[in-house]
Amino acid sequence: MAASTAPARGGTSRPARRVTARRAGTRRRLLGAALEVFAEDGFGRATVERVCERAGYTRGAFYSNFSSLDELFLAVWQERSARMLDDLRTALAVAPATGPRETVRAALRAIPVDDAWHRVTAEFTAHALRVPALRREVAARERAIQDALLPVLVRALARAGRRVPDEEALGQALVAVHDGTAVQVLLEPGSAEAVHRRETLFQHVLEAYSTPDGTPFSTPVSAPVTESPPAGGREEAGGPAEEEQRS
Repeated sequence: MAASTAPARGGTSRPARRVTARRAGTRRRLLGAALEVFAEDGFGRATVERVCERAGYTRGAFYSNFSSLDELFLAVWQERSARMLDDLRTALAVAPATGPRETVRAALRAIPVDDAWHRVTAEFTAHALRVPALRREVAARERAIQDALLPVLVRALARAGRRVPDEEALGQALVAVHDGTAVQVLLEPGSAEAVHRRETLFQHVLEAYSTPDGTPFSTPVSAPVTESPPAGGREEAGGPAEEEQRS
């Protein structure tokens, strides 16, 4: 994010700066220190002083690179997102072109659930929801990640002989499954079943929102909701209702 504009707390922005080699090194150390501090203390309790102490710099070094902790977090986020996309591209480029199952497995191996990062992003998202300008910035960045990720998945599915008629719908479904199952995996640490459910749900989404080449596609719809049986379970054959008919 060296040459971009990002909002500070309160929604203000700052102009882009040129990044020299020395400044780039300073930024890298500040980004690494920030991630550690955010994970240890929580974003809401993190301070510029703590980040500077961890990185071994003064407040002046911080403010010559970032205007706020918000901007610092967004820079960390951009760096991690770029790395994630690179890892995903590499994994899917060599994944077996046999279908959605292998595509999902390759993707999830490349971008496993990260406990510390999930906690940090959840806190920052809650903070951003209270700041309109920051909320818009986060939404735009989420969309940019989705837009960069979808073509990678679509190409991987195409190699497996499947096409995606509605990429927008696929992207929204994948985000929903990712967010929900990541929480489940983190709430059940070490659970092979939770990991398997996550993989299975991703596979179902890819199968539902793609179709084999040459096959007509219909938009997936939710399965009908069936009512649960009444308390005590349903009546068995030969129960009171049937006995009444026999009499």
